[in-house]
Amino acid sequence: MSKGSNAPVPTTALRVALGWRSGHGIPDADASALLLAAGKVRSDGDFVFYNQPAHPSGAVRHEGKRRADGRVTDTLFVDLARVEGSIERIVLAASADGGTFGQVPGLCVEVTDPATGQVVVRFDDPGATVETAFVLGEFYRRQGGWKFRAVGQGYSSGLEGLATDFGITVNEPQHPAPPAPVRTSAPPSVASAFPPAPALAPPTVPVTPPVTVPPPVAAPPAAPPAPAAQPVRLSKITLTKAAPSVSLAKQGGTSGTMRVNLNWQTREQASGHRGRWGGRQTDLDLDLCALYELADGRKGVVQALGNAFGSLSRPPYILLDGDDRTGAVASGENLGINLDHTRDFRRILVFVTIYEGASSFADLHATVTLQPQHGAPIDFSLDECTVPSTVCALALITNTGGDLVVQREARYLVAERGVSPQRTIDRAYGWGMNWTPGRK
Repeated sequence: MSKGSNAPVPTTALRVALGWRSGHGIPDADASALLLAAGKVRSDGDFVFYNQPAHPSGAVRHEGKRRADGRVTDTLFVDLARVEGSIERIVLAASADGGTFGQVPGLCVEVTDPATGQVVVRFDDPGATVETAFVLGEFYRRQGGWKFRAVGQGYSSGLEGLATDFGITVNEPQHPAPPAPVRTSAPPSVASAFPPAPALAPPTVPVTPPVTVPPPVAAPPAAPPAPAAQPVRLSKITLTKAAPSVSLAKQGGTSGTMRVNLNWQTREQASGHRGRWGGRQTDLDLDLCALYELADGRKGVVQALGNAFGSLSRPPYILLDGDDRTGAVASGENLGINLDHTRDFRRILVFVTIYEGASSFADLHATVTLQPQHGAPIDFSLDECTVPSTVCALALITNTGGDLVVQREARYLVAERGVSPQRTIDRAYGWGMNWTPGRK
């Protein structure tokens, strides 16, 4: 399609992929969608992006990034049949991170039918220059159906300028860290770590003769105050060697469940093909795992091997929700960490192992996102491996004065012959556990 042109699209589920060529020094980009009625969002919930990945109606969701064959795609899923009747347009936009869209080569948006894989519409070369936010296209209603228009217009004010222009309330408050609790020794157990405070006897007050006063005239009940609108947080975090750690409390991640997602590019290569370090590459199976040490000294591992899936409601307050073997962006493998039990954690090491399908991370493309229920997402990319490694330490989460601090590790370890990846990472971080062979 050319800029300004339009085409009908089916009223069904569609996948919208923002794509570009990757490379050193090229800015990252993030796809987003705004559901509009009369040209504006009805509420901040009509903005779908990396910090708010699903619309309340279920009609639009952000599925995340994939890297393969020198290109990056960031994907949105849009089910036009489920879009509410009051929504007239769905703006498909993007924001640049670390530069302008003029520095992003091969920028395009492609709409496909996920049921058949057929391309419905595609808009290449939208003519971006100095913009840091860009509207690539939009779905809009026309005569009972839907059409797609290639827009190609941008903002130099970034995602914030784009969002506020369509009625989004944006604010990036700085949350001070809460006072740290003082702990003099490790508690004997989780259940008794913080016993309830003893009930205090009511204070004694002098008794005076009662004074008779006429009852006051009851005032009419005040109307309850309207709930304050919560501003949308646009910030996100990518930990680097220069900035390797972040406080969850300072980012607002102090409660709820933090979701740790692993997804990867599945490769189905020809029989006999060998990667950089040798070994046939077939369907790839990566396993997301976590070593934990609780405040009472208990240690363990959450992983698919041995069905050690954990729990969110009881120790270790970490849950692996399943064993995914596809690496799909919409699912992948997910760990949940219950931040309501922050005080029960001493340290957590999130790591990933190659179960089968490859002999090293060096030839693979995988990403990990830590998404607190309240707070900015934290991204990791597994594209830096230069050794024949089958186990990678991703992040070390440490309880520091009552605050969980996430430390970027990105440490690729090479196991000795006959030593499992789990034992290898245990030795590297001094967990001191006993390991036995296991299968899943």
